[in-house]
Amino acid sequence: MIDFIGKRVWFAGLSSILVIASALLLTVGPGLNEGIDFTGGTSTTLQINDENVGTDDVRSIFAEAGFSDALIQSTGDGSFFIRTEVQNEAAQNEILAALNRAYPDQTASDIRPEVTTVGKSVADDTVSNSIQAVVVASIFIILFLFWAFRAVTAAYRYGLAAVIALAHDVVLTLGLFVILGEVIGAEVNASFIVGTLTVIGYSVNDTIVVFDRIRENVRLGTGRSFRAVVNQSLNESIMRSLGTSFTTAVVIVAMLLFGGETLRDFLLVLLAGVVIGTYSSVFIAAQVLVFWEERGFLGRRRPVEAT
Repeated sequence: MIDFIGKRVWFAGLSSILVIASALLLTVGPGLNEGIDFTGGTSTTLQINDENVGTDDVRSIFAEAGFSDALIQSTGDGSFFIRTEVQNEAAQNEILAALNRAYPDQTASDIRPEVTTVGKSVADDTVSNSIQAVVVASIFIILFLFWAFRAVTAAYRYGLAAVIALAHDVVLTLGLFVILGEVIGAEVNASFIVGTLTVIGYSVNDTIVVFDRIRENVRLGTGRSFRAVVNQSLNESIMRSLGTSFTTAVVIVAMLLFGGETLRDFLLVLLAGVVIGTYSSVFIAAQVLVFWEERGFLGRRRPVEAT
């Protein structure tokens, strides 16, 4: 039997380092690469059927149309993703005219810009609604766990421990996306929020599996310490958690490989959430319960019974 509880200091230390690093990346580091859903602006997906066209060529076209600060990302095979400040109809016509001048031999079907514009007020509403969605989801999770574990002494601990694990998951996912934004241009947009909410649900489900096993073993009343009961419960449930997470991750990786660019950022959130959520269910949420039991609500150390 693996002594998970005996190694909790190592798990807590690793998580603390990762959380602090993520917080630094978010605050004093480069920060998240926010999409137009959060910042407002216009995104253009451009397909040019010319194998010789490059990022510099597209940049010069947009500069000619008055968007010299456009952010341009090549996605391969003559496809480009461009983000600019809000484009009005006249600006879009000027960009199309510049494209026609640069590639006069290309037909309308050879040059296909797809334009999406989000106003600043809509972007602000998206940010506000996203924060509210995460907060409301966390509140309902606490209430649900209060009800589900109402027969257990101090049931509120289970709800708060799950939310602590969720906060851990969200912060690490955000920190990871700062790095992915710098490396591969991953964006935080509306699909990222959907993915985050999905991750919250998945992580809570995994945590409940572990907590339910702890509850059942506590009810058996074997006379062992709470630490020993939690450690036994983790050993009994870890293979189920790992098996579920592995099969889910395999599907997500397959979709990442064959699902195309559109779903990439959403799937990256899911993959990160599955891995981090599984880790936190075993090494964070359950450990918080043990710490709380042994030190009490205000941190007063309680005697640890023999195992």
